Amino acid sequence: MIFYFSGTGNTRWAARQIAEITGERLLSIAGEADGDCRYALAEGERIGFCFPVHGWQPPAIVRNFISKCKFDNAKGHFCFALCTCGDNIGRTMEMLAADLHKVGIQADSVFSLAMPNTYVCLPFMNTDRPDVERKKIADAGSAIVEIAQAIKERHKGVCSTVKGPVPYLLSNVIGRYFNSRMITDRPFRVDSSACIRCGRCAAACPTGNISGGAGNLPVWHNDGHCTCCMACYHHCPAHAISYGRSTRHKGQYYFGRKNNNGNA
Repeated sequence: MIFYFSGTGNTRWAARQIAEITGERLLSIAGEADGDCRYALAEGERIGFCFPVHGWQPPAIVRNFISKCKFDNAKGHFCFALCTCGDNIGRTMEMLAADLHKVGIQADSVFSLAMPNTYVCLPFMNTDRPDVERKKIADAGSAIVEIAQAIKERHKGVCSTVKGPVPYLLSNVIGRYFNSRMITDRPFRVDSSACIRCGRCAAACPTGNISGGAGNLPVWHNDGHCTCCMACYHHCPAHAISYGRSTRHKGQYYFGRKNNNGNA
């Protein structure tokens, strides 16, 4: 049983690779979060959590989901976690471990996987250069096979992560501010003269936070459901969506675009 959250597709791809090699079933956290979140595990079934790093922390939607989880028979089941990131993860896995402990689970092994950068809402952040993007995807393709094999064989005690130079500062100071103050959909705007009203932004939103399908302009709900995953921005074929002034002249990326050699 692998729970995953993904905005632009990096984590969805990684979770699918693990599921294919291990034979585990995939469950979308965005699709499960509003349910009762009670799960019964089959004999030998693994428990996995896959998600992107948001501000050097697990995304709020993932943390909230875990807080609701109830596993009827989790004891003795192998548990792992994998996070995708642009470069490093700070204390993301320590925070996840604390969240899991509250619901009676312990991750036996944890992994981070560098993937193309997707957060573009700060002046110093942009998508990767095409050559860097391609290399990250190629390297991830090799790394995920090794990760999935370790999970399949239930290797315990693996901590294959890149924390960065100052993990506490990244996660507990910068990350805390980022996740408490900067996760909002209010700065999103659409250029009505450029928008082709295809509805792809609404379809790409993992939390259903955008109204307006084909033939309509997108409308963000402003009700706290936005995760700032930027799927709407990156999937817009007309580059008509902006996030205030922060995304001016910034690039776009999602896993599976024709120019990044990924598979949707």
